[in-house]
Amino acid sequence: MRRRQFIALFGGAAATWPLAGRAQQHERLRRVAIPVGAARDTPGAQDRDTAFLQAFEQLGWTNGRNVQIEIRWGGGKEAETRKYADELIALAPDVIVAAGSSGAAVMLKATQTIPIVFVIVPDPMGSGFVQSLSRPGGNATGFMQFEYSLSGKWVELLKEIAPSVMHAAVLRDPTFVAGIGQFAVIQAVAPSVGIEVSPIDLQEPNQIERAIATFAQSPNGGIIFTASGIGAANVNSIIAAAARHKLPAVYNQRPFVAAGGLISYGPNFPDQFRRAAGYVDRILRGEKPADLPVQAPTTYELVINLKTAKALGLSVPQSLLSRADEVIE
Repeated sequence: MRRRQFIALFGGAAATWPLAGRAQQHERLRRVAIPVGAARDTPGAQDRDTAFLQAFEQLGWTNGRNVQIEIRWGGGKEAETRKYADELIALAPDVIVAAGSSGAAVMLKATQTIPIVFVIVPDPMGSGFVQSLSRPGGNATGFMQFEYSLSGKWVELLKEIAPSVMHAAVLRDPTFVAGIGQFAVIQAVAPSVGIEVSPIDLQEPNQIERAIATFAQSPNGGIIFTASGIGAANVNSIIAAAARHKLPAVYNQRPFVAAGGLISYGPNFPDQFRRAAGYVDRILRGEKPADLPVQAPTTYELVINLKTAKALGLSVPQSLLSRADEVIE
C-alpha cells in the first residue's frame, strides 16, 4: 500500500472513532421490571429472583451497565401490587417479568403493548393471558406452573403420608380460574382415596387462621395447599397453624417444606425463573412474545420434611421415601 493511500485510509478510520465511541457511550440502557406480589420473607421468593438475575447476567446483561432492573415487592397486598404495577408501567420498561396468575393478570390489565414474560402461571389459556400455548399471539408468553392433573397428586400424597386422614381442607383462591380448576380436580380424585374435601377460600390472614382452627375441631383432618398468590403470601402463618393444630399438609413447592411444611410436590420454581431469563434476553434482542411458545415445567420435585412428620406422629412409608427427590431431616 502506498504511503498516500495508507494516510487516507488511516485518516478515514480515525475520523469514525469518535462517532463509534459516542454511539457506545449513548447506547440505550434497557429496563426490565419485576413486580413480585409476595413479601420478601415468603419462602423461596428471593431464591427465585436470584436464579433469574444470575441466569440473566450469564446471557450478557449486567444491572447498571446495559440494563436497569426494577423490582417491587407487593407484600401479598393487592392494593400494593396494583400501585407498583402502575409505577412500573410509568417507567416504560422494555420487558416485564410477572410471577403467578395474580401478578400476570395485574400487569396485563395495565398494558397490552409492553412485552410480558410470566412465570409459574397454572392456566395461561384459561386465564385469558394467551390465545394458544404454541402461538401466544399477544404481548405475553412464559412458563406454566403445571397441568391441572397435578392437583390430583396432592390428595393422593396426603393419604399416603397420613392414612388416617378422612377429610381435607383445600386452601384456594376462588377469584381466579386456576383456583377453581385445581379444586375441581382434587374433588374428582378425593373419593378414590377415601377423603372428603371442602374448600377454605383464602382472604385476610386472620380469617385464614380462624378457618383452619375451625376445621381442626373435627378429627382426622388434613390440608391441601393449592397454588395461589394470596396463599403464598400467607404461607408462613399457614405452616404455623398446621403445626399448631396437628394437621398434615401437602404443599405445591419445596421452599414451603423447607420452612416447616410436611410434604410438597410441584415444579422447580427457580428453574422456571432461570428459563424466563432466556425469554427476556430473546425479547430484548428483537423477538416478540407472540411468537415464543408457552413452556411447561421440565422437572417436578417430591420433598418430605421428616422433622415435621415426627412432630405430627407420622411414620413415613419407605415407598414414599424412596421416591422423594429430597428428604429434610
